[in-house]
Amino acid sequence: MAHRERIAVVGSGIAGLTCAHVLGPDHDVVLYEAAPRLGGHANTVDVDDPRAGRIPVDTGFIVHNDRNYPNLVRLFDELDVPRIDTEMSFGVTDRDPSSPTSGFTYRATNPNSLFADRRNIVRPAMWRMLRDITRFYRDANRFLDGDDDATSLDDFVAERGYGRDFVELHLLPMGASVWSADPNSFGAFPAASLFRFLRHHGLLGVGDRPQWRTIVGGSRVYVEELAARFGGSIRTSTPVLRIERPLDPTGGPAVVTPDGRDSFDRVIIAAHSDQALAMIDRPDERQREILGAIRYQPNRAVLHTDVGVLSPHRRAWAAWNYDRHSPDQTEATLTYDMTALQHLPGARRYLVSLNSDRHIDPSQVLESIEYAHPVFDAAAIAAQTRFDEIDGVDGLHFCGAWWGYGFHEDGIASALRVCDSVATFARVAA
Repeated sequence: MAHRERIAVVGSGIAGLTCAHVLGPDHDVVLYEAAPRLGGHANTVDVDDPRAGRIPVDTGFIVHNDRNYPNLVRLFDELDVPRIDTEMSFGVTDRDPSSPTSGFTYRATNPNSLFADRRNIVRPAMWRMLRDITRFYRDANRFLDGDDDATSLDDFVAERGYGRDFVELHLLPMGASVWSADPNSFGAFPAASLFRFLRHHGLLGVGDRPQWRTIVGGSRVYVEELAARFGGSIRTSTPVLRIERPLDPTGGPAVVTPDGRDSFDRVIIAAHSDQALAMIDRPDERQREILGAIRYQPNRAVLHTDVGVLSPHRRAWAAWNYDRHSPDQTEATLTYDMTALQHLPGARRYLVSLNSDRHIDPSQVLESIEYAHPVFDAAAIAAQTRFDEIDGVDGLHFCGAWWGYGFHEDGIASALRVCDSVATFARVAA
């Protein structure tokens, strides 16, 4: 009888859950999770609405589409996860009192929402922004026809003379919103990487946008389905203190938790790269270089009902609402309208705001959650090309959305790559 490898999966976000799901039938898998719940950024919170009763509201992973999330869609189909269509509109409000466009607000959906504030019709800033958006679509698509991976977004913008209105009221808010990134340093992002992402998602032109969807009942539905089908051992509330590399070349790694030490044939670390590096006892030089090259941006998510954080013009309310508070802010301040995104019932409007604590009425706060998102600067993108240098060394494998653009599809894709790698190592060993 063939040896069933004993595999530890550390972390239960989409990457870890996928590894456990795929490898579980043919291996003895133990899934470790430091938190009391599974799911990572798939984090659904129940709220008690005075009219509709208990409502599940997502606070992390929210939407996906068939075009850009093929592996995730296949998983959801396999699990029979119920989904409904949703919108992905985007709006911006300039709340910086020192800004020449203070009070400027719009939703980029149609003329009625662009000019939600009818004063926008006579505002030169609106027309300058629209002119530069059109030019940006053309310039970015042409740029991608070349092979320049070094030029930063800041350099691209400066070389082509884009105006302040376009950059500060559209380009940086859009980029900072997509990656929950520091808007003050997002310009260092490699232009080609950003443009490839935007083109892939149908965002470098008018039309040809994918249909976005959300999970009925919240993202925890798919997490619960995966857990129910998993035949291995699940250990929640079990932080991994240390992962020991084998001292004997014929041995395997070990996982140390508050409950003790456990040996495995392989360990898959499905956590953020900085967390992975911190877990490894005696990391080698390549592990330190690659895992240590990716920085993370902390972001505070607040679930609340204070519509005062939305545009003062109702027609400008969008699914994603970005607030510009100052020219040097270092956090993305945006609000997801979960009532619109999830088609929620109820007497209140449920919102999730990032890094906006001081602008929210404390009496309307329902939950606060700390998240962290990878920063995809040049060093991070270079590290992503070095997967093969650390994969499988000493029985350790690494997966997570940080290997891609930081989204759920990137997490599942990295997990499937590791599962293929585990199968390859098993064939070689046999």
